[in-house]
Amino acid sequence: MMRVIAKSTLVRFWRKHADAEGPLRAWHAEVKKASWQTAIEIKDRYASASILGDQRIAFNIGGNKYRLIVKIHYNTGIVFVRFIGTHAEYDAIEAEEI
Repeated sequence: MMRVIAKSTLVRFWRKHADAEGPLRAWHAEVKKASWQTAIEIKDRYASASILGDQRIAFNIGGNKYRLIVKIHYNTGIVFVRFIGTHAEYDAIEAEEI
C-alpha cells in the first residue's frame, strides 16, 4: 500500500477547480491501494502517465485538463505530491525538477 503525502495539496486544488475533485479522489483512492515497485508498473496501469525521471511521474487528471506530478519512493511506498495544476501551469515549470 502506498502513502500519499500530502492529500491536503489535492484538496486545496479541487476547492479551486471543482471539476478536478472526482478525478483526484479516484486517483488518491487507487494509489492508496497500489503497491508499485517501478515506474513501468505505473505506466502499465496509466498509459497516459509520463515517466519524468528522478522517480517523478506526471499523471493526466480530468481528461488531461490538469497535470499531477508526484515523486515516488518505491522502497518506502511513499508518493509525494510535487505539483498539481492546469496544463498551462505545467508548461511553465521544470517538471523534472519540481
